[in-house]
Amino acid sequence: MAVTAAAVLAGCGGADGGSGAEGGVLKLWTHNAGNAAEYDVVEKVVKDFNASQTTYKVEIEAFPQGSYNDAVVASSSSKKLPCILDVDGPNVPNWAWGGYLAPLELSGGEVPLDAQLPSTVGKYQDKVYAFGFYDVALTMFARKSVLDEHGIRIPTWDEPWTRAEFSEALADLKAGGKFEHPLEMGTGGSGEWWPYAYSPQLQSFGGDLVDRSSYQTAEGALNGPEALDWAKWFRSLVTDGYMAQKSGSSPNDDFLNGKSAIEWDGSWDAAKNVDKLGDDLLILPPVDFGKGPKIGGASWQWAMSSNCAKPEGARAFLEFTRKTAYFTEFAKATGTIPATAAASAQIPGYEPGGRYEPLVRSARDFAVVRPVTPAYPFIASVFEKTAKDVVAGADPKSALDEAVKQIDANLKQNNFYAD
Repeated sequence: MAVTAAAVLAGCGGADGGSGAEGGVLKLWTHNAGNAAEYDVVEKVVKDFNASQTTYKVEIEAFPQGSYNDAVVASSSSKKLPCILDVDGPNVPNWAWGGYLAPLELSGGEVPLDAQLPSTVGKYQDKVYAFGFYDVALTMFARKSVLDEHGIRIPTWDEPWTRAEFSEALADLKAGGKFEHPLEMGTGGSGEWWPYAYSPQLQSFGGDLVDRSSYQTAEGALNGPEALDWAKWFRSLVTDGYMAQKSGSSPNDDFLNGKSAIEWDGSWDAAKNVDKLGDDLLILPPVDFGKGPKIGGASWQWAMSSNCAKPEGARAFLEFTRKTAYFTEFAKATGTIPATAAASAQIPGYEPGGRYEPLVRSARDFAVVRPVTPAYPFIASVFEKTAKDVVAGADPKSALDEAVKQIDANLKQNNFYAD
């Protein structure tokens, strides 16, 4: 559905008055224009809710993902947000602090919030503002035949590769001569991919994007000894010839075509990889660089706006959606990890012992949500530039110190995002 942000916003005034609820109508905004599989499930849930009662009617407005966040921010200042909207998990604190969202305070629904993967519940200052039906997980993909040929141990979730083992494996694969770059890390990506993909490795080294004990500085977290160690290692992957400074446009296809031996990629490519490689495909845990294996957590979630004129209606809809059947349908449609164990049990491959069960385990055991602070969007943009600079050859210490300087200035400028 080719819907522009301008077209959607133009339809949000008039009788609706910006509340999305007058006359029993509840507007719902979603980022899924152009994403037919997930949008179809949204439509089904809305249709089911509308048929289940006569008090409220939910109407959908769909945006292309690329323009969605800008549309929400633009509409918030004029109180023209809909009653119900989806939000990318890392943005929940920023939108809650900015006054876009209201605490959910749900009291019903088939599935209790504490039954979900923690990364799929959006919180800020101990209040729940959003929940999601699924998550995704980063993982290492490899071919069993390639690791066996080079005598490389296949890591398990109980015994992942250590930093030393991983370095030795890359050296052996490089020395074998078959791979110009044995490791595919997706360095051709941009935007949120950089903090999502690489800050968990920083965290496994012992660093972080910000000091989470206070959320008032990045000093020591992003430029301390552990972070500097991470930055030097990250750059060494390029100088040692293990990964490309900027990967190609189709890194997963490159892996499937044998251009790389190990790929750092997401669960969204798992089924495609199994279809191509069958039993030779290995789904591996993230490397333990010293502080345990880490991956990023949180994907798209549903929330209620603070300017909703009929919050009881929005809550009724959100509580209605909390059925195992819908958790299952969303995960099936999107190829993602179900947010509950009950939903996982109903999806072939995700049940205990299933082909994709390791991804569920990673999301449960290794996921770290991105910093729970309204400053996160700014921190993410700084980290992306800094990590790209490091990979390109910038002095790691200078780059990290500059990143800390910028983040700390933003925190102070915004009074540390105090309410």
